[in-house]
Amino acid sequence: MCRNIRTLFNFEPPATELEIRDASLQFVRKLSGFAVPSKANEAAFDEAVQKVAAAARELIGSLVTHAPPRNRDDEVAKARARAALRFGGRDVAPAQSGGRP
Repeated sequence: MCRNIRTLFNFEPPATELEIRDASLQFVRKLSGFAVPSKANEAAFDEAVQKVAAAARELIGSLVTHAPPRNRDDEVAKARARAALRFGGRDVAPAQSGGRP
């Protein structure tokens, strides 16, 4: 699964429209191989994002579970703990743009 696509079902508060759209955009980017589509592909790309978002909303709305809703803050803390184990707990500096100094 793409690292930037997050689980959206069974959270309190529920997933927002922006979260659903962002996940849909990431999914279409992954499928198409385009981070930003060309002008020739822009309409098809945007339509695909809208259709995926609609399907995601429908799916999330129709799923049922007996599990209690998860807490977003708890899930973020778990993800940070996993990252610390994976990367040895070191602080990873964000990538810098541009050339060498």
